[in-house]
Amino acid sequence: MGIVKISEELHEEIRKASSVMSRSINSQAEFWIKIGMLAELHPQLSFNQIVSELMKSADVSVAKAASEKGSTNE
Repeated sequence: MGIVKISEELHEEIRKASSVMSRSINSQAEFWIKIGMLAELHPQLSFNQIVSELMKSADVSVAKAASEKGSTNE
């Protein structure tokens, strides 16, 4: 693990975003770095498309989650 130096202003924005997204400051920064890197590698994709591809690669299925939620409410 390394240390990345960022401005105080950016750190404050990461801190605020992390509280909204229920992530640690480090997790929020890592998320933004990952999304930014993928956006540079795939400029034709929108943010939503990038997130969708990440979900697919992790085998996350909204349909599965929705059906499981429905079955627990019965």
